[in-house]
Amino acid sequence: MRKSIAILHDVRAAQGPPDQSDTLVEAGAIAAAVRELGFEPTIVPVGLDLGALERRLAGLAPRVVFNLVESLEGRGRLVEVVPALLESLDLPFTGGSASALALTSDKPLAKRLLIAAGIATPAPFGAGSNSGRWIVKSRWEHASLGLDDDSIVDAVHVARTIERRRAEHGGDWFAEQYVPGRELNVALLAERTGPRVLPVAEIRFDAFPAAKPRIVGYAAKWHTASFEYRNTTRSFAVERELAARVGRLALACWELFRLDGYARVDFRVDERGEPKVLEVNANPCLSPDAGFAAALAEAGIGYTAALDRLIDDALARPSRAVR
Repeated sequence: MRKSIAILHDVRAAQGPPDQSDTLVEAGAIAAAVRELGFEPTIVPVGLDLGALERRLAGLAPRVVFNLVESLEGRGRLVEVVPALLESLDLPFTGGSASALALTSDKPLAKRLLIAAGIATPAPFGAGSNSGRWIVKSRWEHASLGLDDDSIVDAVHVARTIERRRAEHGGDWFAEQYVPGRELNVALLAERTGPRVLPVAEIRFDAFPAAKPRIVGYAAKWHTASFEYRNTTRSFAVERELAARVGRLALACWELFRLDGYARVDFRVDERGEPKVLEVNANPCLSPDAGFAAALAEAGIGYTAALDRLIDDALARPSRAVR
C-alpha cells in the first residue's frame, strides 16, 4: 500500500491573483515529486472550516502533511492556524511551526525580536521619524503585495501612504527605513546535522534607470510582461566573504525564530556593505521556478531529493506540542 501525503493550500488559490494561484503550481510540482518517492499525494484546499479539514485528514491518514497554506481564504493574518491544528492532531508536517509562522509573518513583531537579538534590520517608522526615506509594506501579507515605486516616500507622506494601501488592499500596513543597496536571499535547508546554508543569491537591478527604486515589488514577482519582471535577474556570484556573513546571520535567524525544514532570509546590503534583515520567510515558495529551487539547483541538490529531505525532517522531529 502506498503511503499517503496531504498537500494543503488556501482554498482561494484557484480564484486568486498570481501570488495566490502560484500555490497550485507549487502543489502540483510537489505532488509529482513525492510520487517518485513512493507516496500517494492528495492536494487539499483549505478554508476557514477547520472541522472539515480535520475530518479530511482523518480519512486520508497522511504519513506527512506538506503545509503550503500562506493564508486562510486570503487572510495572511491566519497563517499560523493550520499548523496549530496539525500540531494539535500530532501530525508531522513540513516547514515552520505555528509559533514560528506567527512570529515571522508579523513583520513589525519580527523586527522587534531581531533588534532585541542584536541582528541588524531597517529601523521601524515611529515617533521622531521626521527625515529620510521610508518604505510602506503590508504587516501580514507576503509576495510583495502592494509594493511598488510609490511605496517609497518621505516621512511626511508615510501616514497618507499607509491609509491609501489600507483602502486598496485592506489589512494592516507599516513603514520601515528604506535601505538603498543590494538585495540578497539566503535559503536554508534542514539536514540531520542542522540547517544548511544554500548558495547565496543576489537580485540584480542592472537595467533599472538611476532614478528607479531597486526593489522587488509585486510587478517584479508576478507581472510577467512588466519591465520589473524582465529586469530583476538572479545571480549567485556573491563575494565569498559577504556570502559567509549573511549566511551566519541567516543561521542566527533560524535559531531566533526556531525555524524548521526550510526557510529564506532576505537582506539589503547598504552602501557601507552592512547587511540588514528585511524579512524571515518560514515557508518560502517551493515552486520549481522560485528562488528556493534555484538555490537548490546551484547547490547540486535535486528537487525531489530536497522534498525527501523535508519529509525526513518532518518525521524526525519530536511532537511540536511538547517542544
